[in-house]
Amino acid sequence: MALPGKVRLAPWSPAGSRGEARAYVQARLTLFSKLMFWIFWILVAFLIGLYRLWPSIRPAKVGFVFECALFGQAVFASIWYFGLHRNQLSLEWLYRLDAVMVILIGVEFANSAYFQSDLPSAIYSAFIWHTFTIFARTIVVPSSGARTAVVTGLSFVPLIVSGVLLGVFLPERLDVPALPLTGGTIMYAAVAVLLATTGSRLIYGLRRQVSEAMQLGQYTLEEKIGEGGMGAVYRATHAMLRRPTAVKLLPPDRYDQRSLKRFEREVQAMSRLTHPNTVAVYDYGRSLDGVFYYAMEYLDGIDLESLVRGDGPQPAPRVVHILRQVCGALSEAHGVGLTHRDIKPANVILCQRGGTPDVVKVVDFGLVKEITHTTDDTGTKIIAGTPAYLSPEAVTDPERVGPASDLYALGAVGYFLLTGHHVFDGKTVIHVCTQHVTAVPTPPSQRTANPIPAELEALILGCLAKDPAARPADAQTLRSRLGALPGEWDETLASVWWTEFAARRAAVPPTAARPMPLTITREIAGLTDIDVGIAATHPVIQPVIQPAKTGQVT
Repeated sequence: MALPGKVRLAPWSPAGSRGEARAYVQARLTLFSKLMFWIFWILVAFLIGLYRLWPSIRPAKVGFVFECALFGQAVFASIWYFGLHRNQLSLEWLYRLDAVMVILIGVEFANSAYFQSDLPSAIYSAFIWHTFTIFARTIVVPSSGARTAVVTGLSFVPLIVSGVLLGVFLPERLDVPALPLTGGTIMYAAVAVLLATTGSRLIYGLRRQVSEAMQLGQYTLEEKIGEGGMGAVYRATHAMLRRPTAVKLLPPDRYDQRSLKRFEREVQAMSRLTHPNTVAVYDYGRSLDGVFYYAMEYLDGIDLESLVRGDGPQPAPRVVHILRQVCGALSEAHGVGLTHRDIKPANVILCQRGGTPDVVKVVDFGLVKEITHTTDDTGTKIIAGTPAYLSPEAVTDPERVGPASDLYALGAVGYFLLTGHHVFDGKTVIHVCTQHVTAVPTPPSQRTANPIPAELEALILGCLAKDPAARPADAQTLRSRLGALPGEWDETLASVWWTEFAARRAAVPPTAARPMPLTITREIAGLTDIDVGIAATHPVIQPVIQPAKTGQVT
């Protein structure tokens, strides 16, 4: 039995759902109607110029042909604007419009062939042009071979009738006898329909293969929503549950033992965490063709990097509200012996859950490290994280990275939320890392016009202390101190913001997946080995793919 919501009319649709199939077919028909509209105008303009240059070949009734062409153009424009542009039509209606447009084109060319019969080549030109249009439809409009055979076959009927009528009533205008002309038109139409049908079957089959290639077990991949060093993330749908899911794939070129172990460590770490502010993991596996993946809850929200880039520095009460939730997630992770090691705005997602606004989810445990481990599997020291949020000990002695390093990064995140600036900026990784080790941060209140309570500023600067022992004792302590600060984020204000955000997002067309801010994983013998440059771009930092011989940018 077919699954609810599956579409037999368009099983090759990327998501396999009726809504996705309908949107895809409508977009393709819109393109086809525009294409035909402009092709007809070009053809009419060509004929007008032709008859002006050689008036002796101008057919007597060409004016009527042009009038019919204008009528056809008006129909195409109406179908596009009133049917396809302004409405969301059902699949059944879209396929009906497809048939109407193709048959209408056949009628237009049949009319042209008959009423320009004093030009002997008119009927041949009509057949050739109509063949072009049905081949264009085969390429643009998704259709099974059977539908293409029926629709294109019907569209050639008016042309065959036109040829028969010319042979019966106006044989003197033909350069071949009526019977060969009729047989030739039927044969020509049959070959054209056969080729179009074959093309549709091939393209249809390729689309089905693409759809099947986007299946990972019970998950159907829909669109890429992010990409980082440890893999691409896709929005997906579970075949039975029909709930939106995020699926992370390990790229084929990363299938070395170390990457597989890191990918597995990521999913195992996340599956051990159950805090409501940590993204939930649903599944982990390997597809039949060897693609490693894990499925987690889909977060339809905005990461803090994008939030600040789009809306600027955030109000202090909202920053406190966000940081307290991140502290909750970190407190659980640290409690089971895990350090995140890559806390940054892009790894904190703000979303709505169960009607509650501004719910935080911490994601991407790709660099997670068990606190009892001091080096990687080869015994080599590792510097890992995003340059703007690296703790001093992560730069000078990666073996000392622990919960306090996450608190340093969280302080840098709070600094960014309050000011819209990183704690330290630099043209190279070495410059940024050196400042983390040696420079004193400028107080946030000096880098923004927004009011920042003195207690909150002191707490942020305390998290940014060079000495891990000088920072808050643990994530739970930091959470309690944040909760004791004056002022509280108004949930009503949050709801208003989310309403406005939804309206803004609906007005912006979908774009390509956004790359993640640069995260570096680098083997070091000392600080001077860090010599990989980065280019600061908006809205994220993108890596220069020129890793040094001793390291790797991921």
